[in-house]
Parts: sequence; structure tokens; C-alpha cells
Amino acid sequence: MISKINSASIVGLEAVPVEVESDISNGLPNFLIVGLPDKSVEEAKERVRSAVKNSNAVFPTKRITVNLAPADLRKEGSSFDLPVAVSIMAASGQIKVDDGDLFIGELALDGMLRKVNGILSIVIMARERGFKNIFLPLENEKEASAVEGVKIFPIKNLEELMMGLRGDINLRKVESNLDIKDFLNNEEDIQSDLDFSLVSGQEHAKRALEIAASGGHNVLMIGPPGTGKTLLAKAFTTILPKMTFEEMLEISRIYSVSGFLEPNKPLLTKRPFRNPHHTASRIALVGGGQRPKPGEISLAHRGVLFLDEFSEFPKAVLEVLRQPLEDGKITISRASASLTYPSVFILIAASNPCPCGYLGDESKECVCSNSQIINYSKKISGPIMDRIDIHIRVPRVKYDKLRDNRSAESSFMIRERVEKARDIQVSRFANKKITSNAEMGVREIKDFCIVDSDTESILKQAVDNLSISVRGYHKILKLARTIADLENEDNIKQYHVTEAIQYRQAS
Repeated sequence: MISKINSASIVGLEAVPVEVESDISNGLPNFLIVGLPDKSVEEAKERVRSAVKNSNAVFPTKRITVNLAPADLRKEGSSFDLPVAVSIMAASGQIKVDDGDLFIGELALDGMLRKVNGILSIVIMARERGFKNIFLPLENEKEASAVEGVKIFPIKNLEELMMGLRGDINLRKVESNLDIKDFLNNEEDIQSDLDFSLVSGQEHAKRALEIAASGGHNVLMIGPPGTGKTLLAKAFTTILPKMTFEEMLEISRIYSVSGFLEPNKPLLTKRPFRNPHHTASRIALVGGGQRPKPGEISLAHRGVLFLDEFSEFPKAVLEVLRQPLEDGKITISRASASLTYPSVFILIAASNPCPCGYLGDESKECVCSNSQIINYSKKISGPIMDRIDIHIRVPRVKYDKLRDNRSAESSFMIRERVEKARDIQVSRFANKKITSNAEMGVREIKDFCIVDSDTESILKQAVDNLSISVRGYHKILKLARTIADLENEDNIKQYHVTEAIQYRQAS
């Protein structure tokens, strides 16, 4: 007898339907799984056999062939345990299933169900494909309930599912019960122990970071050790605008596939802040591997990627950032498939000016030789520097500033201005696929970054005298547009451009 069960597999960030077919025939007892399974799927045979036996069900002592279709799609992970077990029990006449049912989950040897990754993508796919019911592990209930329009049946163990499909018990049904307003208005998710009011001095750096947050621009901070670069970067997330529900869902899918989503928190409500160590590999940064997964740049999607000790990263690692910084996505090509992950993030990089860290410091003399300084600066290539919008110096803070008890602007006050500027951009790009000034292409720059003749002459001088590239010229215009948005100005004015130009000279 043959049975067909619906399941799903994760390819990149997307879920694709997989049909699990089981055939039970006479012959010597054997259990085969075909359809391009990897080692973890092959091992499902032992988990399924033990789980069925320990769930008061009968595991057929016949020739069992399980096919995972389509056969040319590689099947990975332990999420096929449950559909394989259900298909075998259905083929042996122990249970009945409907065509509109989808099964996903990992089995323990005693029949208990364990959580699997990528449930958010699978439930979204199931809704789009018209599947009526989804049976999944109890631990994945919260995550699955984030998607509306699908009936979810969270299952504790295989025996419970079997009794429910037979009609012996009523399985608990869950539908989306999330109040989107609770996620959008949760101020606690933005609050942090770090606040811009706690950073002494550094008004110039704070201003630059406010502009960066308003337009989604990348920032490089250069300065001696202990001047507050790391503190500024960590406090940066507190001035970023609140996420929309669509952004929450977009980021949560990445974390769901990566296995980083908390069981009791179905959606990420804070903008990501990723801070990889400078010993991180290229694969760790951009993603990939034998079983490709999102890297740090995708985990930082719609948030912040903070690279501390920027110059200490291997040059080959930093070079892989070229395409993502420009395109907002990373494509990982392998012989079997080509996967694309989103990577629209704000890069905050912090670096010392030289190996000893005190080049240009007013209080401590640099002890590095000229060759050491040159070699140190060469670690960051010109193309990478050119892709960073804002370059600023973060000097040593004077004692008077450290002891100044007057409270500086809080992150809440700054974020109010940032959100107003972002609202202007969202409205401006309503009919486009971008949401911030930093994402503008050449066409958008020509449409929205118009300057008068006097301002044009200043730009010409800057390009000629400072050897600014075409990309650098566009970066200046994008920055000027953001500065104008912060002041709620429709037109870019001369002083907006001059301020933008100074952020291209600090390095």
C-alpha cells in the first residue's frame, strides 16, 4: 500500500513543499529512504523505527521504501522524522490523513517531538500553497502562531498525533492570536542600559551617528583606545527607529532558519546588533558552508553590524563585504544551488589610527614607524573605505567633559528626530523597493538630490580637490539629503552639502 504525506524543506530562507511517499510491500524486512537525503535524513530510519514502536503503534516488518519528492532537491535536517513516521503508519493502515495536512518535526526515540528550525518560513509557505492544517512540535507553537490564516496543531508526541488522527481525542488547534500593536508599541524592546546621555562629550560623533541612523548610512570611527567608540556603537541601536511588523517578520525568518529564535518569543522586536570578533572567517561573516546558512551580515539585516578593531580583520574577510554593502544582499553560489540572503544593514566600524593607537593624539605620542603606519592603513582597502558613507575622528575626551554633570540628550530625544526623518523617506520611496536614503540608486539620486548652481560648484571643488570618486560623490548627496530630512527641508541647501563633505575627509 502506498501513502503520500505533505512536508517541507528549507532552501535558503524559503520553504519548498516536499511529498513523502511510503510503499510497504512483501519481501525481506528492509527500510530505505530515497530522494537525495543527507546523512541526518538517513539516520531518521532508526529514530522513526524506535519512535513508532514506543508510541503503541506497529512498525511493519516488511520492505518499506520512502521517497522524498522532488528527488532532485537535496533533503537536509531532522525535520522529516515526523512525516516519514506518519507516512509509514498511513501506508500500513493505522491512521488516515487528508491531502491538506502538512507534517514537520524531529522525533526522539520515545516518540516525543523536538523543535525544528525554519518553522516561520514553512508556515508562510503552507498558507500561500493553501494547506489547511499544519502538525508540528509543541516547542514551535509560538513561532508558528505569528502567521495568520493557518490552522496550527502543536503536538507533544507521536502517540498523541496518532490518537488525534484516528479520532480518539481532539487535538488542540491554534490560530494566530498575536496583537500586532503590542509588538509595534513595546517601548521596553527599545530601551537599553546604554544611552547616548551616558556618553561624555563626543558631540561630533553623536551628530554623525544621528545622521547615520536617520538615513541608514555606514560609519567608520577612528580614534585612540578608550575614547568611547565601542560605547557609541553599542548605544547606536537605541536611536534607531522602531521596526515595522513586516521588518520583524523578515528578520525573524532569518533567525528561525538559523535556529536563533527564542522558543517563547515568536518575533524579534529589537533591531539586531551583531558584533563578530575580528578572528571571524569569511563564511561566518557572509554565510555559506557545507550546509549554507546566513552569516553575520544577514543576521544583522535591518539592524547593525559592528566591526570593532576594524583594521585587525583579515583583509580577505573585509573584501567580501564589497557586494553586500552595495547591493543589500549576498548570493552564495554552490555547484548544487545558488542562495540569496538579504543583508540591508548599517555597518559601524571602529578602528585605531595605527598599531599603537595614538597617531594624532594630543596627549600621548605615537611610537609607530612610518612603515608600520602605512602597512596598518593598507589593511583596509580603498574600495571598502569608499563604500562607507561617514568617516569621523573620535578624539580623547578632556577631563572637564568627563566631569560635566549636565545631562546630554537622551537616546529617546534623538530617536524622535530620527523617526521623523525616516517617516519622510518612507513616504518619499512609497512606490519603490527602498525605505532609506542610503539605499538610493543613481536614478533616485537624480530625482531626489537636486542642488542649486552655487551648491554644485562646491561639490565640483570637493570632487576635484579631494579626489572623490563617483561613488563618493553619490554618498555625499545621500548624506546631504538625510541632513535636509532631519531639518524637514524639501530642498538640499548649501550647508547640508558642506556638512556632508566633511564626513568624507576624516580618514
